Amino acid sequence: MKMGKATNLFGSFFFLVCLSIEFSLVVRGQNRTTIPVNVGVVLDDLDSTNTKVWLSCINLGLSDFYTSRGSSTTRLALRIRDSREDVVDAAAAALDLIKNDQVQAILGPKSSMQANFVIELGEKAQVPIISFSATSPSLTSIRSSYFFRAAQNDSSQVKAISAVVQAFGWREAVPIYIDNEYGQGVIPYLVDALQEVQARVPYRSAIPPEATDDQLVAELYKLMTMQTRVFIVHMLPSLGSRLFAKAQEMDMMDRDYVWIMASGMTNHLTTMNASVINSLQGALGVRTYEPQTKELVNFRDRWKRQFQKDNPTIIDAELDVPALSAYDAAFALAMAVENVGTKNFGFEKANASTNSSTDLEYFGVSQNGPELCQSLSSTNFRGLSGDFSFVDGQLQNSIFELVNVIGNGAKTIGFWKPQSGLEKKLNLTNTNGPYSTSKSNLAPILWPGDSPSVPKGWEIPTNGKRLRVGVPVIDGFAEFVKVVPGPSANTTEVFGFCIDVFNAAMAGLPYAVTYDFIPFAKPDGTSAGSYDDLVQQVFLGNFYALAADTTIRANRSLYVDFTLPYTESGVVMVVPMKDGKSNAWIFLKPLTWDLWLTSLCFFIFIGFAVWVLEHRINEEFRGPPSHQIGTSFWFSFATMVFAQREKVVSNLARFVVIVWVFVVLILTQSYTASLTSLLTVKQLQPTFSNLGDLIRNKEYIGYFEGSFVRELLIQRGVDPNKLRPYKSSDECHELLTNRSANGGIAAAIDETPNMKLFLAKYCSKYTMIGPIFKTDGFGFVFPKGSPLVPDVSRAILNVTEGDVMKEIENKWFAGNATCSDTKPTISDSDSLGLDSFWGLFLIAGVSSSLSLIIFAASFCNRHWHMFMTTGASAWKRIKVMLRIFDQKDLSSHTFRKTDSQDGKYMYNPGSIATCVEASPNNNSTRPPSPESIGHSNPTNPRSPFFREGILPVVVGL
Repeated sequence: MKMGKATNLFGSFFFLVCLSIEFSLVVRGQNRTTIPVNVGVVLDDLDSTNTKVWLSCINLGLSDFYTSRGSSTTRLALRIRDSREDVVDAAAAALDLIKNDQVQAILGPKSSMQANFVIELGEKAQVPIISFSATSPSLTSIRSSYFFRAAQNDSSQVKAISAVVQAFGWREAVPIYIDNEYGQGVIPYLVDALQEVQARVPYRSAIPPEATDDQLVAELYKLMTMQTRVFIVHMLPSLGSRLFAKAQEMDMMDRDYVWIMASGMTNHLTTMNASVINSLQGALGVRTYEPQTKELVNFRDRWKRQFQKDNPTIIDAELDVPALSAYDAAFALAMAVENVGTKNFGFEKANASTNSSTDLEYFGVSQNGPELCQSLSSTNFRGLSGDFSFVDGQLQNSIFELVNVIGNGAKTIGFWKPQSGLEKKLNLTNTNGPYSTSKSNLAPILWPGDSPSVPKGWEIPTNGKRLRVGVPVIDGFAEFVKVVPGPSANTTEVFGFCIDVFNAAMAGLPYAVTYDFIPFAKPDGTSAGSYDDLVQQVFLGNFYALAADTTIRANRSLYVDFTLPYTESGVVMVVPMKDGKSNAWIFLKPLTWDLWLTSLCFFIFIGFAVWVLEHRINEEFRGPPSHQIGTSFWFSFATMVFAQREKVVSNLARFVVIVWVFVVLILTQSYTASLTSLLTVKQLQPTFSNLGDLIRNKEYIGYFEGSFVRELLIQRGVDPNKLRPYKSSDECHELLTNRSANGGIAAAIDETPNMKLFLAKYCSKYTMIGPIFKTDGFGFVFPKGSPLVPDVSRAILNVTEGDVMKEIENKWFAGNATCSDTKPTISDSDSLGLDSFWGLFLIAGVSSSLSLIIFAASFCNRHWHMFMTTGASAWKRIKVMLRIFDQKDLSSHTFRKTDSQDGKYMYNPGSIATCVEASPNNNSTRPPSPESIGHSNPTNPRSPFFREGILPVVVGL
């Protein structure tokens, strides 16, 4: 019982102590002195809902900062001014705040145009300007150390927009922007980003800031008459909402259109009313990413209650991206001011000129401005918009959210990060992944007109005009293009191979395209110019396309675009043919010079190999040197007709001869077959084989009139006076028949399809050489950047790879098929070359060399003791070995029955023969003299000459 009373007494005492401590802290806090710091706020239309929302966020930002920092010694005192949406009023408001209120910083102004001049004032007075809504990249060029942008620079979003364009493969896009500093500032960055992804900007639609509805309608009608259907809108909601409303009225928010909104509109989607959202259905948008954290959700609830309390007449107000940026900017400014400390926040008066009457000369300079700028630059915290920090006065967070306007709001379809590109789900930890622009990284999109299909990004202009497709008017080669008068007056009909291919390709497109063929002709029906002139008409816009036998060339591609070629390529030369049999040296033609030379070398080599192998053991390969050489060559060359009479007794020589006879058999049979073909088959050869011969002989050259071939030949050194044009295949034939000496030409040079068509008609008289120049074939012509080009090129591939092309070719060229099939084939060379027989020569060479190696090894092994005899020089040893080789091998079976009755040779068939010299005066034997054998000590009974039974002794030495 006593213990319980003691416990209660202790608890009461502790409670009183805590209560006294809390009371003392409150009294101390109430007695603490805080320094008020004037801060200006310059915004448009203070009575508008947006401005009230932004002001409430600024106040909440300051309140939250001071609540979290109870020990702070400074308090920001807001001095609010209305700029009335005018640049001059904004500058006047800033000037008033600096001069009269001596503000230490200014939050605002709202627009980039207003900020431009206000930044100059801040620089002069050393007052930081912090804007949370001025996003134009042009403000960065001012390079003021007193300007801080608490919002994303518009230039940081252009990569996200171009990634979307690249993801869906759109080749063109038209920016629609407000024609002021805000709109113009981002356009250079946007155009560069689009060009990096191979997307053109054929037109820039600049809308005046005060544009009327009629002006908007007129501009939209202009856009409707263009091919491009991808529009990028960069303007503020006040003008953008009117633009989209008119676009909806004109059915431009229907299928096949693409609308991409920049952040200037998308950041304000949450504050737009239902009618504006309805006009944006299917549009895509890029907006600043705001992380949905618990702090942000809690802030929305607190802000909603506070705003409704302060503005009970405003219903359904919502936060937008600039509102959150305003909160973070106010919080950062309060933190920076607090970090500077309780210093003198006054102004130092400027020494104004007495003759000046402007207020700009009288306001002072903030004494604390440089320190406050440095403090802002080092401010770093986690704000409602994410990580908040300045680098060179700019925010660094550049993640963008991609949205699709559907129903009553916007649906997130993906994200874009500078490091990794498009992502379906944001991965903040992946900072080094591969950059992606794949549309698979985006969620499904509902496009304008409630279409799930991706628009192709362009359409044939909806101005009621059909495409004008130009065709040439030519006299020759009518199989390609032919223009004839129509059934009614002032009408024409167009036929030909090129026309049928063009029609087949256009019919294969996944969409309908209407067009008319327009002849490129003068009023009298004659041709209006060359093919280059016809291509220029497309560049000038007089024709939208060309359906003609137009060659794809580099200089033309600078001004127009070509489809893939639909014919084979190259420039060839056609010349008359002559009979190739009237040649006294035709017997040499079956083999090429390298094969003749190789054969001759092997005949000599085989003869030498057989002589080496047979010389010591075969009497037929012995005798005087001239006889031995003749016998060797005779034996080798006689194998061509298998007439050799000499017998070979060595197994190695027999092996060599067998292999060589096989090689000779193959050679002779091949030679006989080739020569027979040359003598019996009609051989037609071109009169000239290359362009150089024509130039050297100063021959006349023909070309098709109006073709680019003339300029090509002049570039290659042909004299322009030696060029003669022709207009048709018949005229070309007539010129070739007359030849150069009779007013004709020696050769006709044109493109492969034209010359093949010519040869199909005159197949027995001319032949085609080349191609002598490389070209890319015939292609259809479209304006530069035309979106039809890739689709038509794919359609051409389908036509050329299928049966359609065969049917078209049979339709126009089948009449000449028989003549073309009977045309003699002229090859560059009918001779047999070394490349066909090098394997045979390799076998013969290896077998002969191997036999010689075996013989040499055997010979050296038997007589190696002779070579290693001491006391003699190396040269004498070699001479001894050569003398031994030159003598008969008496141990060979071919000499065992040699008659020795003349006394020249004495032979003992024992295992070791004794070599002696016979003397008529002495019946005894004596060793050979040193002079006869070159030995230093011949009397030595151990001399190797006494151990050899194969060394003959020459009588009389």
